[in-house]
This record gives sequence, C-alpha cells and structure tokens, in this order.
Amino acid sequence: METRILIVDDSKLARIVVGKAVAALQPDWVRIEAADADQALTLLEEGGVDVAVVDFNMPGRNGLELAEEIRTRFPEMPVALATANVQDEVIARARAANIAFVSKPITEEGFRGFLSGAALKLRSARR
Repeated sequence: METRILIVDDSKLARIVVGKAVAALQPDWVRIEAADADQALTLLEEGGVDVAVVDFNMPGRNGLELAEEIRTRFPEMPVALATANVQDEVIARARAANIAFVSKPITEEGFRGFLSGAALKLRSARR
C-alpha cells in the first residue's frame, strides 16, 4: 500500500527541499504539494493522504491553524509543523495538539525522527 505525504508551503523552493528530504528518507512515498491551507484541505478531503508536513508562515490561515484542523479531522494522521519560527508559544501549541515540530531549514537529519515515527505508526495501523 502506498504512502502519500502532503507538503504544504507557500514557497515552491521550500516544498522542493522537503520533497528531497522525504525522497531520501522514504523513497517509496508519494509526495503531493499544496501552496496554502485551502488547497491542502481540498487535497485532504479528496482522501488518500497519510502524512502531512505544514509550514507555519503562510498567507491566510497559518500552518498551526491548519495543522490543528487536520488533527481535528484526521486524529490519527502524523502531522508536523515545519518552521523557522522557533517560539515557545508556537512549540507549546503544536505539542498540545499532538503535532510534531520540525525546525527549518529542513534537513534529512532534522526530519528523520518525524518520518520514521510516521512510518512506524502507519505500519502499525495497517496491520
């Protein structure tokens, strides 16, 4: 069964960087992209998304609000908030909603823990 990861960031370059890290760490995963929260929600509603990585700073709804909405609608989905905005309040709110926090710039090493945990959770759920 294929695993689909949704990468949400208003920066195309940032989506490419995250996509390359995913490709290096989970080469079999299918990467889909969204440039904002509305596009992400449309893709999520269409189904088939297993994991989400969401940028914090986006026009319109910020990534934390989107991640919290994803958590509400899809409580078992592994979700990470990716941001260079490393403020205690943002980290605390993400943790309170059971959303992983990944600091930018995204690197394979910084992303490995989240993706490994997500893969393990998905394998367990599919058994």
